[in-house]
Amino acid sequence: MADIRQGIKKHDEKKNKAVRSIYRKKSRYIGLVYISPWLIGFFIFQLYPLISSFVYSFMNFNMFDKREFTGVQNYIYMFTKDELFRKSLKVTFIYVFLSVPLKLVSALLVAMLLNMKLKFVNFFRTVYYIPSIMGGSVAISILWKAMFMKEGYINSLLSIFSIPATNWLGNPSLAIYTLSSLVVWQFGSSMVIFLAGLKQIPPELYEACKVDGASRLKMFFNITLPLLSPIIFFNLIMQLINAFQEFTGALVITNGGPVNATYLYVLKVYEDGFRFFKMGYASALSWVLFFIILIFTSLIFKSSTGWVYYTDGGK
Repeated sequence: MADIRQGIKKHDEKKNKAVRSIYRKKSRYIGLVYISPWLIGFFIFQLYPLISSFVYSFMNFNMFDKREFTGVQNYIYMFTKDELFRKSLKVTFIYVFLSVPLKLVSALLVAMLLNMKLKFVNFFRTVYYIPSIMGGSVAISILWKAMFMKEGYINSLLSIFSIPATNWLGNPSLAIYTLSSLVVWQFGSSMVIFLAGLKQIPPELYEACKVDGASRLKMFFNITLPLLSPIIFFNLIMQLINAFQEFTGALVITNGGPVNATYLYVLKVYEDGFRFFKMGYASALSWVLFFIILIFTSLIFKSSTGWVYYTDGGK
């Protein structure tokens, strides 16, 4: 009798294991079905173009004629003969190192103001975020061009104070600064993240510093900045990547002029690929940009161990 019971028990255990195995397989398949829209989009619109562009970067390919494998000739031409490549790279570096710090500083200052107990503070938070909702759209770029052209609104406003008109977009030494001001104005997303970080700082720390007689400036450098350093790090990475890929403003507002003073790197990629139909060369340019962004983000990550402070002691 005991042997029969033991046999039935073993049979039930095997049956339960089989049922659990079937259930796990079904759960796995159900999960794949749920994420299939993302997987399809990833393979079609991200992975396939990524691999294709890498292959095309070693080809002479203009989308119409037969593809011809040329090895690293696109890269050799880029670094040795293409003057516009070096010019666009220089302009892009100026644009990035000018716009990213100004955008982060503006976002942090406004976030600190909106963190105060003010009347209608929610209204002001919405107003300051609106430019980021609009983003780098064509409409905003056209508006910016209308504001800063020689007969635009900015010069009309300055004329009231008898200030002579300035050629903001036609002067090669001023055009890049005018273009940078467009992205600096769109600091809403960074501001919201900074504001969330400021809300997480314990007010007891500021109260303790006030008791010790610390000034607002000391509290900012000794409490606010260290505790916000992870958020500064995140915003820096994201804004750096976005700045290197800026395109719309340079195309619509100045079209790379005057004298290529605003000829950003992605604008060159676009023109080589879709204006001159040198898709292989444009793919090579894109991969060089990818490695430039990779190098800068890696350097920031490596340097973060010296200036990013985590309250939980993590790195």
